[in-house]
Amino acid sequence: MAQSCTYVVFGATGNLSMTKLMPAFYHLEKHRRLADDVKILAIGRRDWNREEWLETVKDAVIPKARGGITDDVCERFCQRLDYFKMDILAADEYENLKQHISANHWPTNMAFYLSLGPDQFAPAVEYLGKAGLLKQDSGWRRVVLEKPFGYDAESAKQLQKRLNKHLDEEQTYRIDHYLGKGMVQNLMVFRFANLMMEPLWNRNYIDHIQITHAEDKSVGTRAGYYDTSGAMRDMIQSHLLQLLALVAMEPPASMEAEALRNEKVKLLQSVRPIMKKNVHNQAYRAQYAEGVVNGQTVPAYLQEPDVAEDSVTETYAALKLYIDNWRWAGVPFYIQTGKNMPKNRTIVAIRFKHPPKQFFRESQVKKMEPNWVVFGIQPEESIRIEITAKQPGLEIMTEQTSLDATLKGDDNNTYDAYEELLLDVIKGDRSLFLRYDEVKAAWNVVDPVLQAWAAETAYIDTYPAGTWGPDGAKKLFDHPEQCWRYHYTPECA
Repeated sequence: MAQSCTYVVFGATGNLSMTKLMPAFYHLEKHRRLADDVKILAIGRRDWNREEWLETVKDAVIPKARGGITDDVCERFCQRLDYFKMDILAADEYENLKQHISANHWPTNMAFYLSLGPDQFAPAVEYLGKAGLLKQDSGWRRVVLEKPFGYDAESAKQLQKRLNKHLDEEQTYRIDHYLGKGMVQNLMVFRFANLMMEPLWNRNYIDHIQITHAEDKSVGTRAGYYDTSGAMRDMIQSHLLQLLALVAMEPPASMEAEALRNEKVKLLQSVRPIMKKNVHNQAYRAQYAEGVVNGQTVPAYLQEPDVAEDSVTETYAALKLYIDNWRWAGVPFYIQTGKNMPKNRTIVAIRFKHPPKQFFRESQVKKMEPNWVVFGIQPEESIRIEITAKQPGLEIMTEQTSLDATLKGDDNNTYDAYEELLLDVIKGDRSLFLRYDEVKAAWNVVDPVLQAWAAETAYIDTYPAGTWGPDGAKKLFDHPEQCWRYHYTPECA
C-alpha cells in the first residue's frame, strides 16, 4: 500500500535529477503508484521560485516521458512539486528546511535523496542530523546515497564512521541503479525459479563467465569527476561486481533483503584477493585514442575538456577473478568495461565446457562450439541459450542455434530502474540497495589493482575509439580458445 512521504531531493537541479529522478517520479505519478499526499521537494542553490522549477521539470520530463506527456498527469505531478533554495554546506539553513516542511504540513515520513558529490554526503547527513531531521520520533526518516560510496576501502570506512553518528544502517539506502533493472532481477529469477540450470551452474560444467559493459559514448562533460575516478571505480567496483554476485551467489534462504544481501556479501568475500605480483596478469587498463564512433570522428580522451594532459586515467578496465568456494573453484570470471566502443551493450555470457566426447565433430559445418547462456541486460533485454542442433536434410550436419527469449515489455509495463528504487525507499524495501559490508567487500576486490595502477603514472595503453578495446586485454584469458564476447549471436571478437 502506498505510503505518505516527503521526498527531499538534494542536488535537484543536477544532471541525474533532471534525466532520471524527475522523469521517474513522473512515471510513478502516471501509473498512480504514489500516495495522494506524497510531496517532492527540490533543493538547489539557484535563486528560483516554484513556477520556474515547474517549467524546468516539465522541460526535463517531456523528452523522457514514455508515450508522451499528458496534461492531467502533468498537472497532478506538478501539484506535488516544490522548490527550496539553500546551500547544503551551510548548517544553519537545515533548520529553515525543517521549518519549511513543517509549515506546509507535509508528511512526516521523509526520504532525503542525496544526488550530490561523494564528498558532500557526510556534511549533509551531519547537518540533517543536527537539525533533528533524522530522528524517527514522528515518522520514518531514510537517506539515499548515490555511488560512489568512498574512493577506496579506507575512505569508505571513514565515510561510514561519520554517517554512523547520525544514521542507523536501516535508515541508509546506498543506491546502485543497476539492481533496479528488470533484466538484472531476471538473473535471480532465471537461476532460482527454474530447476533446469541449477545442476549445471558450477565448476563441473561451466568453462568461464564474462560480464561486459560497453558504452558508445565518451566521457563528455563528466571529465571533472571521471578523471579522478576511472572505469574501475565508475563501473566495475559497483555495477559489474553486483552482476557478478547475482550470477555466482548461492541461493538465499529467502528473498528477504537481509538473506539476499548476506549471500552477495559471502560471494564477494570469496573472491580470491589479487596479489600485487599478479596485478598485470589479472587486470588491464587502457584509454581511448582518436577514432570513429557511429560514423563520427571523436577526439582522444586526453583531448576532452577538463582532462589533465598527462592523465593515465583508464577509460577501459578488465579483470580476471577467481572465486574460492566449492561451486566455482578454478572457473575464471572475466569482467570488462569501456567507453567509446562501437555500441552500448551490457552482456552476461556463460560458456559451458565441451561434451566429454564429440560424436559429431566430422559433421559439423564449422568447428564444434560450446553451449552458451547469454543474458542481454541492456539495451536488449533477453535470455539466449545456444545449443548445437541438426540442420534440416538427410545428412547429419550440425549447426549452432539459439533459443531466444526477448523480455522487454511495451510502454505499459516498461519501467526505468529508478522508478522501482524510488518506490522501494518509500516501502522500506532494501533488497536492491547495498549494505556497507557489501560495499566494503567490493572495494577489497579492486583496491589492490587501483593501488598498483596509481603507482604507474608514466604510461597507459590506448585503443582507437569505435573499437572493442585494446588487444592487450586478451592476455587475461586462461586458454587460447577463450575470447571476449560482445555479441548476442555466437562469434568471437
